[in-house]
Amino acid sequence: MQPPTMKLTQRERYNRQSLGVLYGRIKLSRVLMVGAGGIGCELLKNLVLTGFGEVHIVDLDTIDLSNLNRQFLFRHEHIKKPKALVAKESAGRFNPQVKLEAHHANIKDPEFNIDWFAGFDLVFNALDNLDARRHVNKMCLAADVPLIESGTTGFNGQVQVIVKVRRFSGPAKMKSPNSITRKIRKMVGSASPTLFQSTYKSIATEIENLREEAQALKRIRQSMGSDDFSRKIFEKVFGDDINRLCSMKDMWKTRRPPNPLYFDAVSKNSASGGEVSESVAKRDQVPWNLAENFTVFCDSVRRLSRRLQQPHADERNGSATAVLSFDKDDEDTLDFVAASANMRSIVFGIQPRSKFDIKQMAGNIIPAIATTNAMTAGLCVMQAFKVLRGDLHKAKNVFLERSGARVINSESLRPPNPACPVCGVLHSRLVIDPSRATLNDLVEDVLQSKLGYREFSINNEIGTLYDPDLDDNLSKKFSDLGVKGDSFLTIVDDDETNPRVNLSLSISEKELPQDSKPISLPSDIEIPRKHAVHHQHPAENAQENGNGAVIPPPTAPGKRKRAGSSSLEEPSIEERQPPIKRGKVQSGGPEEDDVILVDGANNNQGAIVIDD
Repeated sequence: MQPPTMKLTQRERYNRQSLGVLYGRIKLSRVLMVGAGGIGCELLKNLVLTGFGEVHIVDLDTIDLSNLNRQFLFRHEHIKKPKALVAKESAGRFNPQVKLEAHHANIKDPEFNIDWFAGFDLVFNALDNLDARRHVNKMCLAADVPLIESGTTGFNGQVQVIVKVRRFSGPAKMKSPNSITRKIRKMVGSASPTLFQSTYKSIATEIENLREEAQALKRIRQSMGSDDFSRKIFEKVFGDDINRLCSMKDMWKTRRPPNPLYFDAVSKNSASGGEVSESVAKRDQVPWNLAENFTVFCDSVRRLSRRLQQPHADERNGSATAVLSFDKDDEDTLDFVAASANMRSIVFGIQPRSKFDIKQMAGNIIPAIATTNAMTAGLCVMQAFKVLRGDLHKAKNVFLERSGARVINSESLRPPNPACPVCGVLHSRLVIDPSRATLNDLVEDVLQSKLGYREFSINNEIGTLYDPDLDDNLSKKFSDLGVKGDSFLTIVDDDETNPRVNLSLSISEKELPQDSKPISLPSDIEIPRKHAVHHQHPAENAQENGNGAVIPPPTAPGKRKRAGSSSLEEPSIEERQPPIKRGKVQSGGPEEDDVILVDGANNNQGAIVIDD
C-alpha cells in the first residue's frame, strides 16, 4: 500500500514551481530577523509568503503613530504595543504553515548569545541602530552564520551579504593604534607635573559657581505649579545663562555674540491663553515668530507643570523622582521643545524652524519611503536564495539610488579588508575555567607559547586589559576584569613589520579538570598576516547615511556591465549548462542584461530565473 502523500496548498505549489528544489531547503530553514520596522515588516511578509519554515523576530521597540504610514503590519489599535509581538500576529495570518517566534527584547541581551545565533541558517538585519547592527554582525561572524544586512533612507537603499571567510587581502602595513597609544602614555608620564596643575583659587571659584547654579535650579523646581514657574524658567535659560555667556569676551571676538531675551519685554508683544497657543501650535508647517514661540512656550510649561504636580507630591512623600520623557508624538513635550529651540535660535541669530521640522530632528525621524523598503526587502530574500543554494559566487551587494543611470546597481562580494575593524578580524573561541583562569594564562600559555605573539595588546568593550606597558592585570582572574561568558576579547598584534590580523576570541565558560590548564583553544587556528597589496573595500569611496546604509558613488551615465565583459566570477549555472530555449518576457531596452528570462518547458523544475 502506497503511503499517503501530503497535499500541497495552492501557495506551496506555486512556490515549489518557482523555486524548484530550493523550496525544500526553505521549508526546513530556521532564520532570524532582527528589527520589525519599515524594512522588517516588508521582509517578514516576504519570508512568510515564501514559506520559510521557522522565523524568529527580535525587536525592542513599541509601535508609534508615525510608524503607521509605512509599517503595514500595524494598525491604530496597536499603538504602544511591542512591534515583534504584533508583527508575529499579523504576518501569521498570511501563512499559518510557517512557525513564528517573537522576542520583545534587546538583541544585545545575554540570552541571545553565540550558541543561540549558531542555531539559525540565516540572519536578516533590518535595524536602524548602528551599534546594534555592528553587534549582530559580530555575533554572526563569531557563530559562522550568513548575514543579510540592509538599510534605507529616502529613495536610497542597500542590501549586503556578509559571510565568514578565512581569506584576507588588504592594504599596506600601518602603525598599530596601540603602539601609538603607548607612545602617548610615555609622553604624558614624562611630562612635568606642573603642566596639569590648577590654582586653588580657580577651583574654589568654580565650586562656588556650581553651588549657585544648583540652588537656582532648586528654586525653579520648587516654584512648579505657581504663576511664576514659566517666568523663572524663561529668565534662567534665555536671560541669566545668556548673560553669563556674553561675559566671556574672548568667545565673541570673531563671531556674533548672543542677544538675551527678557520675559517682561517679550510678553508685552505676545498674546496669552490656551486657545491662542493651540491655534499657533496647529500651524506646524511654518516657522513661528518670537511672540508666537513665547506664547506656545508659556502654555506648554503650564501643561507640563500640571502633569508633574501629582508625581511631584508623591516624590515629597518618598516616591521616586518625577520625570517627563520627550516623545515626538506627545504634543505637550513637542510644543515645549519646538518653542524653546526656536527662541534659543533667535538668541544666537539662527533661522527658526517649523514645528514639523523640529519634530523630525528631535525625534530622529529618518526619511522612509514604503516603496524603497519593499524593494529592499525583496532584494534581501533574493540574495538569501543564493546563500541557501550555496551560490555565494553569484551573491551581490545591491544598492538602490536615484542619482545614477540605473535605479538598482550591484557589485560582487569582496574579500575581507584587514584594515576594517569588523570584517578584518579572525574569530575563534576561548574556553576558560572561571574559577581559576587568569589573564596571565591567556598571555603566556595561549598567545605567546601556542600562537607565537610577541608584542600585542588585549582589549575588550571597556578598554585595554594588557599591553607591554600595562601588565597590572596579569594576576587577576577574568571575572575580576569583567570578562565573562559570551563576551569578546580582541588581540591586536603590534608587530610593526608584519603584523597579524586582529584576533577576536569569544569567551566560553566551562569547568575544566584540575589537572589541566584553566584555559584552552578548542581548535588550532592559523592567523593570517596583513599583506601589502591594497584591495578596495566595498565601503571605500561610498557615503554612509543616517540609517547606516552605504550608498556607492554615482554611476557614470551609460556605463553598464555587458555580458561579455571580463569578470572574476565563476560561470553561472546557466552558462555551464547546454543552451535551452528561452522566451523573452520583457525588455527594458536594446541591451541584453535588462531581460528577464523564463526557462522553457524542457526544464523539469520550471523555475523563473532572474539574472541580477
